[in-house]
Amino acid sequence: MIRGLYTAAAGMVAQQRKHDTVTQNIANLNTNGYKQVESLVRSFPEMQLSRSGDSSLGSKVIGSLNTGVFAEESMSMNVQGDLIPSDKITDFALYSDLRVTNPNTGEAIPFDASGKYISDNGDVIYKPQAYFTVQDKEGNVKYTRDGSFQVDAEGRLLSSTGDEVLSDNGEPIRLTGAMNQFKVNEQGQLVNPLTGALTGERLGITIVDDPYQLVREGNGNYVLSSDRAGSARLLGAEDRVQVKQGFLERSTVDSAQSMVDLTAALRAYEANQKVIQFYDKSLDKAVNEIGRV
Repeated sequence: MIRGLYTAAAGMVAQQRKHDTVTQNIANLNTNGYKQVESLVRSFPEMQLSRSGDSSLGSKVIGSLNTGVFAEESMSMNVQGDLIPSDKITDFALYSDLRVTNPNTGEAIPFDASGKYISDNGDVIYKPQAYFTVQDKEGNVKYTRDGSFQVDAEGRLLSSTGDEVLSDNGEPIRLTGAMNQFKVNEQGQLVNPLTGALTGERLGITIVDDPYQLVREGNGNYVLSSDRAGSARLLGAEDRVQVKQGFLERSTVDSAQSMVDLTAALRAYEANQKVIQFYDKSLDKAVNEIGRV
């Protein structure tokens, strides 16, 4: 009976965390470049039950027992968001359709809606994603999909959180001339608006081969640990990534599905709560009524 209490309590904790995750998604419904987060719920390892006592009764193995579930981790769904026009020249959005070729067949790998592919051998491959590269005041490099940039009095191109936007050579971008003449082509290269010639400078766009290795830092920024730095590289000429000036990427949060998930988590939480109340009444009866007899 006590085991049932622990199982129901574990279910309540898991549903509470799922509820918090969905609430976070809803709160960021209008956050530029935000990627919806999914809370992964998994079961605890199964236990093998064996009967103790008289060996003459046969096999001692009874079977396996599962002791409930837990919210193991929260994962961002790194998929392309819709692009919306903002008509602001310092706003940028990335349209990323990067492809990975199957080395055995030479064909493009068909990723699912979450950007994941599982081969026949069980190997998991994730779809690479592109990110703007920024740098904070301490010199730490970060990645973001929020292209709502601004220009300060010194001509520095800054992110919405005040971080410096880096070029492809790792240096902060500084603009000169009239701001209404600031122009970037679809390859992220800065263009001279008067002559149409390339200035030789390009927005620093980083390709992360496994975006699930990124650590969410907050304010739309991600970081890579030092041991994962090898999975990041600069945008190449063959990469299918476009920079859209005057656009912003919407969040990937599905508001309708979020409300369904929110309600489902609440109902599951209440169901586990009812189970605990049932066990509590049973224990009360066993202690205060049966124990008195």
